[in-house]
Amino acid sequence: MKVLILAGGFGTRLSEETDIRPKPMVEIGGKPILWHIMKIYSTYGYNEFIILLGYKGYVIKEYFANYFLHNSDVTFNLKTNEMEIHNNHSENWKVTLIDTGLNAMTGARIKRAEKYVGDESFMLTYGDGVADIDINKLVEFHKSHKGSITMTSAQPDGRFGALEIGENNQVLKFKEKPKGDGSWINAGFFVCDREVFDYLEDKDEEVFEQKPLQNLAKDNKLYTYKHNGFWMPMDTLRDKIKLNEMWQKGNAPWKVWEK
Repeated sequence: MKVLILAGGFGTRLSEETDIRPKPMVEIGGKPILWHIMKIYSTYGYNEFIILLGYKGYVIKEYFANYFLHNSDVTFNLKTNEMEIHNNHSENWKVTLIDTGLNAMTGARIKRAEKYVGDESFMLTYGDGVADIDINKLVEFHKSHKGSITMTSAQPDGRFGALEIGENNQVLKFKEKPKGDGSWINAGFFVCDREVFDYLEDKDEEVFEQKPLQNLAKDNKLYTYKHNGFWMPMDTLRDKIKLNEMWQKGNAPWKVWEK
């Protein structure tokens, strides 16, 4: 199962960092948050990624094109134009990078990845949030119901869109960003069947979290996996500082990998 990661937004609420790089490349503990997200999935054996690029996508392309330079010691022989890599720190990842448009919204970006996904179900998440989520349990839950999509939900401070959840964890309604009261909210980490693409249109203004998810809920196709553990997005400079403090103190709950 491939993992799609939305990595094309402008990240305007983190402009201190995103003036020079896309938000998924903002670092936690010296590594882009995108790397942390990929490590979460890789821990559970999901190593094929499709990164949906937009704003400053070339920065992400450069990072993976020169992954050894960023993560290993190297020796350059300028006379022979050779490079020797020492203590190789590589990952068992296959990464496809797609330019989905500078101004495209989330739904359009996902739709434009359709031809790269193949005939199987796929996973999807945002390139700015980390969690100590058990991906295997998430997938098991998705297979246990008759819906087309599973959305992970969490209970932070209520800054985000709220879900109305009925029996068997079926999502009855999806409401965009009401004022918070401890409601369950969209935390990303989706599992999607191919049918989800049928709810999307290839136009820049298509917002995944609006009409598509609302229609999926209306058609009884949207379920949620309730995650009671740690989840945190990096929306602001304050979030970035907090995540880095947790990492530096060795108290990063999302670090589910050993090395």
